Amino acid sequence: MSQQKSRLGDPVRLSQARAIAHAAVQPLTRAARANLPAAADDSHSNLEWSVDHQMFLSHPLGPGDTPNQAGLSLAPLRLVLLRDGEPLDELTLAGQRLARVTDWLDNRLREIGLDPGAAVDLPYALPEDAAAIDRFGDDDPGLPALAAWFSLAATVLTEFARTYTGIDPGPSAVRCWPHHFDIATYVGLERGDPETAKGIGVGLSPGDDSYNQPYFYVNPWPHLDATALPDPIAPGHWHTEGFVGAIATGREILTGDDPAATAATFLHDSFAAGRESLRA
Repeated sequence: MSQQKSRLGDPVRLSQARAIAHAAVQPLTRAARANLPAAADDSHSNLEWSVDHQMFLSHPLGPGDTPNQAGLSLAPLRLVLLRDGEPLDELTLAGQRLARVTDWLDNRLREIGLDPGAAVDLPYALPEDAAAIDRFGDDDPGLPALAAWFSLAATVLTEFARTYTGIDPGPSAVRCWPHHFDIATYVGLERGDPETAKGIGVGLSPGDDSYNQPYFYVNPWPHLDATALPDPIAPGHWHTEGFVGAIATGREILTGDDPAATAATFLHDSFAAGRESLRA
């Protein structure tokens, strides 16, 4: 087994780690909502997965270009306040109650002249397993593997987005959305009303009610006709319940010798097939 495959672990054993990480990342998005102007698409609240730092990072917080960021490392699980990319302070989450974690970050934000985020109302509900987390125990053994999946996705998706910069309006930045917890880019294929303008979402979900494991997806918009889909791209398949999209689960990705190359080929070829179907 390759070193990369070993780091990714068994994808179907990451559900508890996913719930822990999903709950732990919410103080970051609350801090962003408290300190940044609201964007119409809610993008001020989304997060970067930094491969260099091996953590989620908020947008820079504060007035102007002040480079303060809130960060969350998964392995070990810890909350970090950064300036210029360097840690100012950090809190290990093992043994901590979520309320204590939120208070810690709020106090650090106040100390540098920013607004606390605890009182911010989130416009979404977390999945039940994440919402149920009140206290963080010892670091879950699945967290390093979950971090490896986010690093794989961030690397592959960033290169994917670079490939299609010639499209107008083209790909959005690769960001993690804290409500669904997926990391993605959206490739706009035409301008106009986002409810009707064609585009394709390309990303990785760490798992959800549809698949209890990480999975890459390519979702054309408007949804394709589920009765007239092109052949699926190996090693993936078409998903047609609730949404229509090309899916490659973690276990399907790991059937290849090189997970990064397997994922990249799946995304590019599925994107091409989805784009051609939207032209039809």
